[in-house]
Amino acid sequence: MRGFKLWLGGVALAGLTLGAVPADASVKVIGRGEGRLCYEYAKTGHSSEPGIESCTRALTEQALTPEDRAATFVNRGILHMYAKDFARALTDYEEAITLKPSLADAYVNKGVALVNLGRDAEAVTAIGQALELNTVRPEIAYYTRGIANEMLGNMREAYNDYRQAVALKPEWKEPQAQLRRFAVVPKNRG
Repeated sequence: MRGFKLWLGGVALAGLTLGAVPADASVKVIGRGEGRLCYEYAKTGHSSEPGIESCTRALTEQALTPEDRAATFVNRGILHMYAKDFARALTDYEEAITLKPSLADAYVNKGVALVNLGRDAEAVTAIGQALELNTVRPEIAYYTRGIANEMLGNMREAYNDYRQAVALKPEWKEPQAQLRRFAVVPKNRG
């Protein structure tokens, strides 16, 4: 079940088959210059070497506010995830979190990268942090945590996470498809 693809508007998530996920996950960078260009590349929904280079130039050559610097790390991480370079993406998300520990979407994307790296227990923790920080895309957080929980064998938690994702975004087909694989069986009372 590995190989899930999920990107959080300028903040990306990558891994399982996420079907049609709303593509607004990047973190907006205000102003002009390489940081803004990096955001635009991340928003397009695919990796590109020029996009990654733009992000790197913004981080090394542009005077960014701490918030824009954190957002640029997230956006570069998204581009790395599109390129399936999950280790580099994870490094960028961790840099963003170091700069701005309250950036919930960095934790969601970190969780997705961790799922893709097979580090599911860490993913559950990262997603929990994103939810505590009130991520703007909780449906993605619950769905991703559902995947991680399922990979860990925590079926009840996975089921509940998929249900919550459906409750938050009923038109999103992927969590619905995951739920259809479950059968709720009453406990045997003995």
